[in-house]
Formats: sequence, C-alpha cells, structure tokens
Amino acid sequence: MKQLDNNAGHQLLNTASLIDFRIGEPQFQACTDGENLSLQVELILSNDPEEDPADTVEWAAFGMIFALAVLSFADARPRGSSDIDFVENDEFTVCDLFECLRFVNGDLRFYADYVRGRCLKTDITVSKDGQIILSTLNRGKSALRWLDQLQGKKRLTLV
Repeated sequence: MKQLDNNAGHQLLNTASLIDFRIGEPQFQACTDGENLSLQVELILSNDPEEDPADTVEWAAFGMIFALAVLSFADARPRGSSDIDFVENDEFTVCDLFECLRFVNGDLRFYADYVRGRCLKTDITVSKDGQIILSTLNRGKSALRWLDQLQGKKRLTLV
C-alpha cells in the first residue's frame, strides 16, 4: 500500500509542477502572544489573462493542495509537547491529505493543525472560481518560501 501512496503523491506533485499561478499581496497579522504571525495570501490559478482560472482549478486543485501541504509538513517542527510524536525523516502522504480534506460551503478545504508531531497550522481553501486562500498561523513568513519553490524560484544562499 505504501508504494501506491507514493505513486499517487508523485503524480499530484507532478500536476502541481504544471500549474501557473499569481500571488496576491500577503496579509500579516500579529498573534496575541506578540511573537508569532498569521499569514494569509490569495493565489489565482493561471498567469494567462485569456485563461479562465475556473478551468484550471478542475485539474489543478488536488495537486496544488498536496504540494503546499508537503512543503508545510517538511518545514514544520514540533511545538510544545508534540515532540514526543515527532519523527525526523517522516513524509506527508496522500492518506494524510485525505484525513485533512473537507468540502465546505462549495469549497475544497484542507486544514492541518498537528500531524505526527509537526505543527502545521496550515489552511488551504480552493474555490471553484480558481481562487486559493493559503493561511498559516505561527509559521512566520515560511508560506511565501513555499510559493517561491512552487514557482521554481531559487533561494539565495551564502557563498
């Protein structure tokens, strides 16, 4: 069963690699503890003004959600007492995706709080018109790095 899950995951990531999207202006809000941030950013599927994002969402939604969830999981660390469930080289799976996926008020919604010791605090809402809202809590600006990775942008590194 693990091999089938890996194959499905690879197919979803392959789909995500084909998606063009625009990133709206990120909105940051300080959390009540004064240390952490919540982030919300709107994504529109398609960079082509001639292409209807509603057409793109039909084939791209699951791939986009899975790719963002994988990046969130890979970047997440334990918080508080969740370190007892944390496994260093763990991977996010298609099974994890479906445990966190719901259909709510006509939108496809992924929400993950803690997954196997990792603090994800990631919410992804995909509407049928091709709009995606990516929200994170207590994750700083890390979601913007994930979006850069999905768009193939290289990160700066010290030489």
